[in-house]
Amino acid sequence: MIYLDNAATTVPDEGAVNAALAYLKPYGCLNPSALYRAGFEAHKAIDEARRVLLSFVAPQGGYELVFTGSGSEADNQAIFSSAKRGNFVTTSGEHAAIYNSAKELEKRGVEVRFAPLNSDGSVNAEALLKLVDDKTSLVSVIHVNNETGAVNDIAALAARVKKTNAGTIFHSDGVQAFGKIPFALTKDIDLYTVSAHKIGGIRGAAALIRRKGAKLLPYIFGGGQENGLRSGTENTFAIKQFEFAAQKKFASLKEDFSRIQGYNGKLRQGLDSSIFEILSAENASPYILSVSAKGLRGEVLLHMLDDAGLMVGTGSACSSKSRFSRVIMACGLDEKRADGVLRLSFASSTTEDEVDSAIEILNKTAAALAERTR
Repeated sequence: MIYLDNAATTVPDEGAVNAALAYLKPYGCLNPSALYRAGFEAHKAIDEARRVLLSFVAPQGGYELVFTGSGSEADNQAIFSSAKRGNFVTTSGEHAAIYNSAKELEKRGVEVRFAPLNSDGSVNAEALLKLVDDKTSLVSVIHVNNETGAVNDIAALAARVKKTNAGTIFHSDGVQAFGKIPFALTKDIDLYTVSAHKIGGIRGAAALIRRKGAKLLPYIFGGGQENGLRSGTENTFAIKQFEFAAQKKFASLKEDFSRIQGYNGKLRQGLDSSIFEILSAENASPYILSVSAKGLRGEVLLHMLDDAGLMVGTGSACSSKSRFSRVIMACGLDEKRADGVLRLSFASSTTEDEVDSAIEILNKTAAALAERTR
């Protein structure tokens, strides 16, 4: 089987899993809040993971990191902590964790303003900035669109937002960027979400990175872990495995980026243009390639590809039960083109042989389905 749905989740890195196994065994598995020595050592191990993860995107300092159980939880904490007054500005291309939080805020009486997308899935920057005013409490802009791979220049956007309203909190969901594209946080970015399982970590560990001094309220209440910002006994094993997976990913980030660019280009060139329309822009993250199979049902094609030995996505895995992708429709596609969308996404473990085989399977299977539906 060939797996090209890595934007949904990646296979856990075996080396990182093995390196973290000590935190599943006596006495590494014990409560980090405990007062005896083993608990103190577990607490130190978590703080070391915190330091290492911050060093990758905030080497200049000035940021703190709160561990959470998922990227969605981190997004929810950012949104519900910051968007309680005035208005909340976001985009039509956000991950479901942001979009559905925004819709919930609307139900609670908060004014939410959605900026439109460009055809590649990036936000229309000028339209977004026109929505920001002196009453805007929060702006949230996804860093890398999880369906098209479009990259938003969050540093530039954050700086321009702050010029309009210095008190506005700027948040970005960086789940599809962290460990995949080169970047560093800038002083105007207040909150940033990252997740383990998109880069070879296991599900159950994620984090909300906060600029020191930026307002953040707890979302889960209890024992006051994570400096009172996220209660619940920390999952030391998942956190350490996140650390080790990230270390491996960042050590080869530039090399992987270049190699995956080559694979992405090979797919673009190899897919039958009479069947497949490329939706992702050339300057999108190379890890995500969105295509539309002309006149075909994407879900039907997905199951045929699965039978042929290729696993792909039809859009965001967090909203995979929807007939038409909300984000793809916001890019301006009509229903017929949106119905044929497939998302092909890579990991650093993807090989060239897998890409070559995937091209053959995609072209052959799509041609067979097209013949059947004539």
